[in-house]
Amino acid sequence: MPELLEVRGLKKHFPVRTGLFGRVTGSVRAVDGVDLSLAQGETLGLVGESGSGKTTLGRCILRLIEPTSGQVRFEGRDVLAFDPRTMRAARREMQIIFQDPWSSLNPRMTIGSIVGEPFAIHKLARGDDRRAQVAELLVTVGMDASAMTKYPHEFSGGQRQRIGIARALALKPRFIVADEPVSALDVSIQAQILNLLVDLQKQRGMAYLFIAHDLRIVEHITDRVAVMYLGRIVETAPTARLFASPMHPYTQLLLDSIPSIDPETRRHRVLVPGDIPSPASPPPGCAFHPRCPVAEPICRTQEPPLLDLGGGHSAACHLVRPGSPPPRLTDAGNGRVASQGAGESPLQTPPGAPRG
Repeated sequence: MPELLEVRGLKKHFPVRTGLFGRVTGSVRAVDGVDLSLAQGETLGLVGESGSGKTTLGRCILRLIEPTSGQVRFEGRDVLAFDPRTMRAARREMQIIFQDPWSSLNPRMTIGSIVGEPFAIHKLARGDDRRAQVAELLVTVGMDASAMTKYPHEFSGGQRQRIGIARALALKPRFIVADEPVSALDVSIQAQILNLLVDLQKQRGMAYLFIAHDLRIVEHITDRVAVMYLGRIVETAPTARLFASPMHPYTQLLLDSIPSIDPETRRHRVLVPGDIPSPASPPPGCAFHPRCPVAEPICRTQEPPLLDLGGGHSAACHLVRPGSPPPRLTDAGNGRVASQGAGESPLQTPPGAPRG
């Protein structure tokens, strides 16, 4: 499939200002040189711990946050070079579904005004035509057209997220950033919203950048997965291959943290101390080496490149080689191995350790 979106070397560094005059004394490297691509009709999952830069990356791609450097090419055009008028036109093709359905809708606007706002901004419909299109969108996402006259507080979280999806669909986009669209919803409602997104993609051929931290959802809905750590992509692969054979130690630990549905299941896990480092002061070499149970001296001094392993699988780890098995975390000498129940996570902070 031809590439719809290409991101190359994308960076977003937020300046750190101190003192009376706000002198810049450093920067927070929220996104630090990301490469990724997305084909038409494809769903790319973006996963990682909180603070890894997932949401910032999604918003930089849409220019809701201006990147520091890099390229974002949509259908071969450099989005970062667009002037305001061209960027406004391009936003018809690129939309976002926000994480929180409670804060993403204006409480002073009716649902008809919220969903119809894109038509007003882009001057695409007005009057009865606009109301008819808004009603059709609400029906498309499983709402009743009578909701147009009501306000956001009159709806549940799942209904509000459906309204947010209707707003994102208004201009018939080809690419949507879904920023953890079900994380604030009950499990039963999550399934309904996920099925809705899948059905809409089949009907309209849209591409999704699906940002999430629930790996079970990612396995269900995505075609490929990119794993992000401290502003960088550390592994990317087709979904089935990543879940069957993760290569990067961080990816292995993320997958190992998925709880089992069998309460009797107990397995050996490597417990990794500490939280994700501060992006204002990232460690040298491999960013994961302070927490990695199999880190070697080279990991502390040299940043590993994202190595192509074949079959669309890439990983950034000095211990990974094409055709070789992944490093075995349970053989680690500097990690702690423990037998755990199904609900415990290997990415935990030991007692007394600082939290980010």
